[in-house]
Amino acid sequence: ETQVVATLGSKEGFANVAQAITAPGDVILVPNPTYPIHEFGFIMSGGVIRHLPASTDSQFMVSLDKAVRHSVPKPSALVLNYPANPTAVVASRDFYREVVAFAKKNDLIVLSDLAYAEIYFEGEPPPSILEIPGAMDIAVEFTSLSKTYSMPGWRMRFAVGNERLIQALTRVKSYLDYGAFTPIQVAATAALNGPQGCIDDIRGVYRRRRDCLVDSLSRAGWPIPSPPATMFAWAPIPDMFAHIGSLEFSKLLLERASVAVSPGVGFGEYGEGYVRIALVENEQRIRQAARNIRKFLTESANSLHNVIPIASKANRTF
Repeated sequence: ETQVVATLGSKEGFANVAQAITAPGDVILVPNPTYPIHEFGFIMSGGVIRHLPASTDSQFMVSLDKAVRHSVPKPSALVLNYPANPTAVVASRDFYREVVAFAKKNDLIVLSDLAYAEIYFEGEPPPSILEIPGAMDIAVEFTSLSKTYSMPGWRMRFAVGNERLIQALTRVKSYLDYGAFTPIQVAATAALNGPQGCIDDIRGVYRRRRDCLVDSLSRAGWPIPSPPATMFAWAPIPDMFAHIGSLEFSKLLLERASVAVSPGVGFGEYGEGYVRIALVENEQRIRQAARNIRKFLTESANSLHNVIPIASKANRTF
């Protein structure tokens, strides 16, 4: 009762926890690129954002250490999101062990977004930071029914973790809402307590869509990495469009191929050069989209000189 609270979806949950722990001028460490609410919840609460690479390799810990040592005031919280939206990167237990040890040593609160815990395609399920001994002392983790039980738009999510942080989040929520609509709470309870075979079924649907997308786009002349988790593919822009940036490429794709993707720059400046493709359509529609893209790529080889870029690609390092 003291270490868990239900929230009205991920955006509300992160915005409320930001209100609960952030004072004007507080420095918050956030991956880039990332889901926008991970930083804008804190910006709306007066926080100052310092970006870290959205990865789990050694560069992340180097950047984290540098950010803590060179930020004034000292950072108060770190946001993590693995499996990651939009990049689909998955973290390991060893990564979380390093982060927990570092956070305890440097008095950092860790906020972990585990929304895609059940949407994975390779090997074992993605771990939770709360599996690591001592994590409960400094961490709160959010998970969602939207992805696990295919309930998007129902606004049902949970935060679990440190008792003091959960109490602070609960108090903020008590001022702002009365909780989820009762039928949605009943449906969420039925989903959590009922047969869990549907989770494997949902995962299988996304796996088939992923395989179809990767294969179809490769045949269309746009090879993209196969995401190991989440319901998204993080796709580098084809070389011939790199100079116009992700926003202009996304607009062209919509206008000329009738395919909607999210420009990478919308998830942060270091998302430039990529687009996020959501696995929300069935396999037939994915193949149709790939055929449209193939035609678009073929025609663009002769007409791209008419496109004027509006912004140059970000070229910075952490």
